[in-house]
Amino acid sequence: MKRILGIGNALVDVVTLVEGDYILQEFKLPKGSMQLVDREKSEGIKSATRIFPRTWTSGGSAANTIHGLAMLGADTGFIGSIGRDDTGDFFENDMKKAGVNTLLIRRNSVTGTAVALITRDTERTFATHLGAAVELGADDLKPMLFEGYDILYLEGYLISDFDFVETACRYAKEAGMLVALDLASYNIVETYLDSYNKIVEGYVDILFANELEAREFTGLEPKEALTVLSGMSDIVILKVGAQGSWVKSKEELIKISAFPVECVDTTGAGDLYAAGFLYGFARDLTLEKCGILGSLMAGKVIEIVGARMDRDKFTTIKKEIELILEEK
Repeated sequence: MKRILGIGNALVDVVTLVEGDYILQEFKLPKGSMQLVDREKSEGIKSATRIFPRTWTSGGSAANTIHGLAMLGADTGFIGSIGRDDTGDFFENDMKKAGVNTLLIRRNSVTGTAVALITRDTERTFATHLGAAVELGADDLKPMLFEGYDILYLEGYLISDFDFVETACRYAKEAGMLVALDLASYNIVETYLDSYNKIVEGYVDILFANELEAREFTGLEPKEALTVLSGMSDIVILKVGAQGSWVKSKEELIKISAFPVECVDTTGAGDLYAAGFLYGFARDLTLEKCGILGSLMAGKVIEIVGARMDRDKFTTIKKEIELILEEK
């Protein structure tokens, strides 16, 4: 099985179920977006939402994907930056318990947190204080960190530091790895479109996007966007919510149906789709099977609050995966 190395913002998610949209309006958070905030605003949002039900889990987009892969049984590693604090300990221990080889750098800053505000329509809006996560720089990357891995998985939130992302991609290519990238969020694509174009065209082999991100990237609707993106990357996965997803390579165009589930919270749906897809890819399955596993994982995680499923749920998922693999 191929080994997968993830790099991303090491964060602890504060998943909060809010009533109405007034909190989003009060803190000027566009619904469905990911907004970077300073420590003061992050603490203000946490304080204003303390009356609502919430849970704390280790998170960050790429970390969610790598955690999911490890829970499925894949051989994984994760590079990130955390603080010398209890929150950082919480993050590291949670990843290690899943079986991830943690390659974490400790800083004097506080560990980053992502406040995920979940409204009644199950939409999630993130207010993210990166803290120590943002201190991860190109100088922290060494070629030896990439040795022995086959796939590099990057979250698009890192694109604000172009030199860092390009250095990671270059080391990965020098190590003979494939590069997979998730576009992260439509507003990030809008802000860093030029940087995205350079990275995708220059390095990316497997590209994950949802329809909003694809539209922002190309200016086109899903089907047309898929054609453009597939000219830039060998494999493109375009997620279209309840309508499922499209997987396109140079030779194939495959429609993947969404699994029928009761949606509670969409947090982590894209991250866990990537985990399922890459798990299938690591096992050398067909692109159709990879897409089905991605859809399965996305369906499972939206049945719960937050992006982390427990071991009992993964036990059930692994049994379902083996049944899927037995099908012709």
